[in-house]
Amino acid sequence: MATVELSFTALPAHVRTARLVATAVARRSGVDESLLDEVRLAVGEACSRAVESHQLHCPAEPVRLALTDRAGRFEVEVTETCATGGGDPGGSAGQPGAGTGSGTLDGAGLPAGLGIAVIESLADDVQISTTSAGTSIRMSWPAVRPSR
Repeated sequence: MATVELSFTALPAHVRTARLVATAVARRSGVDESLLDEVRLAVGEACSRAVESHQLHCPAEPVRLALTDRAGRFEVEVTETCATGGGDPGGSAGQPGAGTGSGTLDGAGLPAGLGIAVIESLADDVQISTTSAGTSIRMSWPAVRPSR
């Protein structure tokens, strides 16, 4: 399957749409039904973090979501396009309150980095990369292409 790409305005209401699209594409890619809730929750968390960052630092820039299945894996990449100067993988690049767990709180009053811990507990594999162009969270799950 080709990559499905979605860009959306940094509004919390659009996170629900991103979750629904990700779940539908995961199902079509052959992700086991028992993992679809994990996909939905992880994508929701990553998109919520991106929306919060964009609202603070670059509200006019869209959040980007790419969904791909290849080599028996379903991959989701959520990209914040805010160029806020880079940072640690905990998310300090454009991610409010995120960091190395030094006791800071995020926008919801939760310990910093908690969202990343949630994503890591839900996805089979998680990679976070931060550049001057923004932060990207790539998550993947096993997928077996359904026979037609």
